[in-house]
Amino acid sequence: MSVTIDKDNCIGCETCLSICPVGALYMVDGKAEVKEEDCINCGACISECPVEVISLGEAAVADKTSVVGMATGQEKDLWVFVETENGEPVHVVYELLAETAVLAKKSGQLCGAVLLTNDAGDIPQKLIAAGADVVYVVTGEEYAAYNTDCYTNAFCELIKKYQPSAILVGATVDGRDLGPRIAARMNTGLCADCTALDIEGKIVHWTRPALGGNILATILCEERCPQMGTVRPKVFKPAVPDLERTGKVINYEIQNKIVDRAKMLRNEPVVETSAMKIDDAEMICSGGRGMGCQDNFKMLEELAKVLGGAVGGSRAVVDEGWIDHPHQVGQSGKTVTPKIYFAFGISGSVQHLAGMNKSDIIIAINKDENAPIFRVAHYGIVGDALVVLPKLIEKIRTIKES
Repeated sequence: MSVTIDKDNCIGCETCLSICPVGALYMVDGKAEVKEEDCINCGACISECPVEVISLGEAAVADKTSVVGMATGQEKDLWVFVETENGEPVHVVYELLAETAVLAKKSGQLCGAVLLTNDAGDIPQKLIAAGADVVYVVTGEEYAAYNTDCYTNAFCELIKKYQPSAILVGATVDGRDLGPRIAARMNTGLCADCTALDIEGKIVHWTRPALGGNILATILCEERCPQMGTVRPKVFKPAVPDLERTGKVINYEIQNKIVDRAKMLRNEPVVETSAMKIDDAEMICSGGRGMGCQDNFKMLEELAKVLGGAVGGSRAVVDEGWIDHPHQVGQSGKTVTPKIYFAFGISGSVQHLAGMNKSDIIIAINKDENAPIFRVAHYGIVGDALVVLPKLIEKIRTIKES
């Protein structure tokens, strides 16, 4: 059954045509019409209609929970979206699986992983070893690279079929695009950029910083399902893979495939390929306003090169244009957990500390002995970063050469 359109009150704006994922809507004499055989009753056009003349078909109304997201109590299991890069899951996927497995066990549910890909290979086994109880696999050439429309359509069909109680998505570039799209399609809520998770019964407690990082707010979604949230990378640690672990793999065939309305022409990285991403670095050399100017960041680059690490910075230096935003550490940047984190000339605002305070070892260098950064530092040096930094580089080079 397709959606229904009140053609007497349709104003012919064609807004619904642009939002339909399957191209089921078209115009006749200035009024919107629907191809009943193509419509999948997803409801995407309903909220977009400016005059509210589109409504759900009878079949969708009869199964209201699958479209409008009202919780029925029948939903079960926690899902993790498996984002891939170069044919392998990104690191945050393993972080989320470890935490989701804990929440699932605590609530008596299963930990599921949703993999949309061109070729699954041995990825399902890796996901099971990392904590997944069930892996839902959808394969096809259209999933070789991330595509908002195709991924949203497939994911929503899986939701309607298996009705999970909650979905966790990594707060990456693609995750921040896909998560809200699914939430809007399923008419449910989404808590963005979570830094902590808990569960009581089947209700997930999503915790995220609010008011500029000055407070932590815990968000509940009790009336809608699935509950959804994006979680920052590096917040949780992945579990040690258990190669003896067993799980279930469900290969699912999408019933209502859509026409891909977008084609990727070019995909270029936003940073130089020679620069190490701070997400992956085991050592990060970060600088703040105490570095004085952009030219002095060359010393940080030199130290990072000697240590085999990456350069980071506070929001202040990003705003000044001394480094690019992909290297920003903090509340409005990236959360990192390297083995060693150097903080040169960084005072340590609450927002910055939220992005690096879980590093294994924190070494702070600052002229102000009362700087907040020293409260979280394992080792601290009260002094001018521009004086300490050259000596540190020279000392490390001497040790490495000896």
